[in-house]
Amino acid sequence: MRHVGTLGLLGTGVIGGGWAARALHFGVDVIAADTRPEMEQWLRGAVENAAGALGRLTSAPLPRPGRLSFTTDLDAMARQADFIQENIPEQLELKQRVLAQVSRQAAADVAIASSTSGLMPTDLQRNLQHPERLLVAHPFNPVYLLPLVELVGGVRTSAATIDAAAVFFTRIGMHPLRVRREVPGHLTDRLQEALWREILHMVNDDIATTGELDDSIVYGPGLRWAAMGTNLIYHLAGGETGMRHMLRQFGPALKWPWTHLEAPELTEALIDKMVSGTQAQAAGRSIRELERLRDDCLVAIQQVLKQYNIGAGATLRALEERLHREAAVAGGSADQTAPGRD
Repeated sequence: MRHVGTLGLLGTGVIGGGWAARALHFGVDVIAADTRPEMEQWLRGAVENAAGALGRLTSAPLPRPGRLSFTTDLDAMARQADFIQENIPEQLELKQRVLAQVSRQAAADVAIASSTSGLMPTDLQRNLQHPERLLVAHPFNPVYLLPLVELVGGVRTSAATIDAAAVFFTRIGMHPLRVRREVPGHLTDRLQEALWREILHMVNDDIATTGELDDSIVYGPGLRWAAMGTNLIYHLAGGETGMRHMLRQFGPALKWPWTHLEAPELTEALIDKMVSGTQAQAAGRSIRELERLRDDCLVAIQQVLKQYNIGAGATLRALEERLHREAAVAGGSADQTAPGRD
């Protein structure tokens, strides 16, 4: 696989805009392709909106920002890209058709990654030219601040493709998580889905509002999840003997009928409850305002975690150390601002 100087985006939208902002910030040119010409203005607005938070994420010396271009010609994008990230709607047949199209234009050593939240890479490889270069690279919103990207190979994906993708994503400050085998929903969305179903049940049954349920995460487990996740936190809950004692003590509760496996029917009444609850939480603030608030919090959390070299903070620290080394090799100073950043 080739060195990535230009990232091709196949489809824009929220995820595509996030990929563009992150890649451009870390010195990678972006050519974005979307069949809707009006998405160029939206994309440039999304990149601009992300710039403030990205600028505060790290003070390490950065390369010159990448250049953004836009086209409605998917084939032209594929011919110019060194790595293609697909972000089109979650419709298997649509993805298969468009991925097959661009695979006929992209050079054989160009990796093609899908941002799909749950589709299987083996299914996406159908009819592709050089299917060994396709993988899933599933990010999390906002892509420009959250470092996790799940890498999933299909039955025909080569190890070299996964390795090359990991190198590229690490270069732009991400934490590549190699998923051992493909499963619907990958890893993180399966965990999020379980929590989401319980939320819908409790709102549907008038047990709690959306705001109360968010408070139950924000003021409690969400704080510790940011540093240690679930399993290590539960290991601590077992005291000196750790996870073994925790499971023996609390394991019987797993048989209690606390939770539901199936989601409730998504009735109009339930939809109205979810909408009114989240509107109340927004308190009149626009989506852009809430995005900036979320981003400020994410930057601050990662800066704190960096001090302890844990979680997303460890990824940020490793990125900064590499950027300082590269600047020193290039003859720059750790305190010097890269050209184009002043």
